[in-house]
Amino acid sequence: MTIHIKNGTVWAPEPLGVRSILVANGHVLDLNDHWPTNSNAHTIDATGLNVVPGFIDQHIHITGAGGKDGFASMTAECSAGDLLKAGSTTVVGLLGTDGSARSIRSVFAKAKGLNTEGVNGYMYTGYYGIDPVHLMGSAKEDLMFIDNVLGCKVAIADIRSSYPTDLELVRLLRDIRVGGMLAGKKGILHLHLGDLPERMDALFRIVNDYKFPIEHISPTHVARTESLFEHAIEFAKLGGSIDITTGASKYTEPYLAALKALENGVPEHLITFSTDGNAGLTSFNEEGNAEGTRPADPRSNLWEFQKLVKTKLVSPTTALKLVTSNPADNLGLKHVGRITQGGQGDFLIFDDNWTLQHVISQGKVRIFDQKVIPNSNLQENE
Repeated sequence: MTIHIKNGTVWAPEPLGVRSILVANGHVLDLNDHWPTNSNAHTIDATGLNVVPGFIDQHIHITGAGGKDGFASMTAECSAGDLLKAGSTTVVGLLGTDGSARSIRSVFAKAKGLNTEGVNGYMYTGYYGIDPVHLMGSAKEDLMFIDNVLGCKVAIADIRSSYPTDLELVRLLRDIRVGGMLAGKKGILHLHLGDLPERMDALFRIVNDYKFPIEHISPTHVARTESLFEHAIEFAKLGGSIDITTGASKYTEPYLAALKALENGVPEHLITFSTDGNAGLTSFNEEGNAEGTRPADPRSNLWEFQKLVKTKLVSPTTALKLVTSNPADNLGLKHVGRITQGGQGDFLIFDDNWTLQHVISQGKVRIFDQKVIPNSNLQENE
């Protein structure tokens, strides 16, 4: 399929001005000031609209999560349609607390299935515990031999964690780095942060005492508490990427946390958003009593981006980086997160009020005028 997006204001995420984009075989053939009308291409007139890279959600429970209040509190898996409506054309799935009832093989299968349905599906091996929950023999082997494994997850500073020692974390990091190196991947240790008093102490020791390269350390839920976020700002000033959760685990609105990080001197390329989508959150009634479980919303990255860009305190480029090029760099993905010649054909098209109108992923129109287009009827619906 060939797609011609004409006369849109392109944010790559850097501003490129009004451009036309020609997409064929799932990739960008060219960016130009003007392309003549091509009768063989599906043309989208983006005059007056904003064309941006597809969003990346680097922490989402694609097979569901929850379970903290028993089996009945487990949440359902994500659908490709829900992810695309959220603007997420690339996702990284993972397990949560539960590495027993939830299967790492199911995460792998779901990621592969999403890829078939138009969402670029990746995953982390591991789960909360330091004990191995892998597809093969180790995190290193998963990274080496399984294409869509980008790193490993573990939890620290949380009552539900396995309380790993510094040496255990360093050895796991070594396996991830070596496995990634051999497979041509970056390789990251994605760290769930809880609210225990030690915060990110272990990560500072790993960087300062063990001299481990900070770019392989990827902490998330960093704005769970104000005290933890202060630690995260220090970590980012050392050169580490920090991930602000938009759908859960937050002491303030996530877009305000991003502004606070920028105000405190954190380089904008080191801040990312992720949703924690479909994590199990406790619902409360009007009296403030716990009443069941609800899933974290996969649309929260989109909402927080919109809030951030509408403040006009930062440029659209800065706001976009948190959900496009920054997570791409953190994950080591070179073909998504930016609009470049040869890059993958993943685009979101917003109106002038930053309301999402159209979604193109893997070079195909997936959502048009806010309506999901079934793959089987793509040509007819265009």
